[in-house]
Amino acid sequence: MQLLEEDKKKIKDAMQEASNSLLRIDAERDHIKHIAEDIHDNYKIPKKTISKMIRVYHKQNFQEEVAEHEEFEVLYQNITKNA
Repeated sequence: MQLLEEDKKKIKDAMQEASNSLLRIDAERDHIKHIAEDIHDNYKIPKKTISKMIRVYHKQNFQEEVAEHEEFEVLYQNITKNA
């Protein structure tokens, strides 16, 4: 593939921009992790629970999560009650 020098520069600039975005994403994930750790340290809520609460709050899908859990509970009990 033959690329003009100006095209190479555009591609390299785009790659740099994407890399900068990934750095910001990494920093935000690290920030979220620290928030969850602070909640855990202060209130002794399990980290797994905190992470799920944060995700559900962000997605605003509490009712969907409850419905999925209820479906799982019913199915699991149905399958294992005579085991």
